[in-house]
Order: sequence, then structure tokens, then C-alpha cells
Amino acid sequence: MKLKAKIEISGENADLVAYPLMHDNMEGMRTVVKDKSAVTYFEADKIGSLIASVDDYLMNAKVARDIVELVVGEHEEPE
Repeated sequence: MKLKAKIEISGENADLVAYPLMHDNMEGMRTVVKDKSAVTYFEADKIGSLIASVDDYLMNAKVARDIVELVVGEHEEPE
């Protein structure tokens, strides 16, 4: 059985966050960038592998987003 997950990053600079992360895509990962969103699809045989891939991706995405915000000056409003 294949387990699947999907993460979507959206916003004006979603491509700037997603493109650097695409180089680290492993087997079972694929990223599609369109307009103001980037969707990364994950697929794994084991739940532990899927969780590890998603966790690693999210940590890297946070760092990439922080850098984009710093460079572009785009800041999210606190919730």
C-alpha cells in the first residue's frame, strides 16, 4: 500500500520558497509550481518514511520562507 500526502504553499512568493526545495526532492516526491502556489506530493510505503519526509520538508520550507520574507520584505500578520 502506498501512503500519500500533499503540502501546498500559497502566496505571492510561493515559487521563491518552493524552487530551492525542489532540488532536495527524493524519490516519491514531486513539486508543481503554478501562479501563486506550489504543491509538493509525497508517496511512501511506510508511515514513518512519509512522516520523516514531510517533517524534513516543512522545516526546510520554514527556513526558505523566512529567507524570502527577509529578502523581499514580505511579513505575515500574526494570527
